[in-house]
Amino acid sequence: MISALNRLVDLVEEHLTEELDVNGLARALGTTEYHLRRMFSSLAGMPLSEYVRRRRMTVAAAAVVRGEDDLLSIAVRHGYGSTEAFGRAFRAVHGASPGDVRRDGGPLRTQPQVRFRLTVEGSIPMDTRIVDRPAFRLVGHAARVPLIHRGINPHIQHLIAALPQEEHARLKTLSNTEPAGLLQVSDDLDPDATEGSALTYLHGAAVSRDTPAPDDLHAIEVPAGRWAIFRTAGPFPQTLQETWAATATEWFPSNPWRLRPGPSIVSVLERADDFSTATCELWLPVEPT
Repeated sequence: MISALNRLVDLVEEHLTEELDVNGLARALGTTEYHLRRMFSSLAGMPLSEYVRRRRMTVAAAAVVRGEDDLLSIAVRHGYGSTEAFGRAFRAVHGASPGDVRRDGGPLRTQPQVRFRLTVEGSIPMDTRIVDRPAFRLVGHAARVPLIHRGINPHIQHLIAALPQEEHARLKTLSNTEPAGLLQVSDDLDPDATEGSALTYLHGAAVSRDTPAPDDLHAIEVPAGRWAIFRTAGPFPQTLQETWAATATEWFPSNPWRLRPGPSIVSVLERADDFSTATCELWLPVEPT
């Protein structure tokens, strides 16, 4: 995976002024676009699309400063159909217009080429199991919410807090298959995992495929497939979020599995009354590399 990501970075540089065919690149690298985008975003700290935009504007800025071509020629060469569109993208990266930079020589915010290296420490084993699961159904209360990487998501917190206590108990009694208990489900996530992008959050339970969903609940159909399950215990949600990040930085680069499209599921097995600590299972849909 590390080798594939570094090759991706090289290919971005080779085709910086062209439309990037990420799906074709992923196939050539022996993986999938979904997994490649998720791993790049997790390890680089930015979506692949944002990295490409920053690199493109870094190279374009050099052409602007040199002053050898007019701004429209530079815009077209870097994939923009007008100086206005180019100017908006340029200002978003550098904080100044191309005209200002041409006149003053700056300010410029350069995006260096990223390079991925695998550091295997091995001091803290990850408690993981791999299971094959038949198709099942997730039922519960769902809403579209923005993705927040660290800390408590207030939109999710509001959804959960708005449910009466008896509804939590009812959802828990609906569970009749794994993942067991009350579940926190993230679905329809942007493969780039951009902070602030929308996802579907569902608070509910897993039921067998032949169990009908109650009329007042949302349902997500989950096809049969393989899952990697990571057990976590400690301060909530920090320990869970750290484990989620470690799947990208440590587990996937060291194991012959990759993410496949599907919901990410958190099963809360035990928790303190104030939810300050919890024991959880993180379920991620995977397939062999």
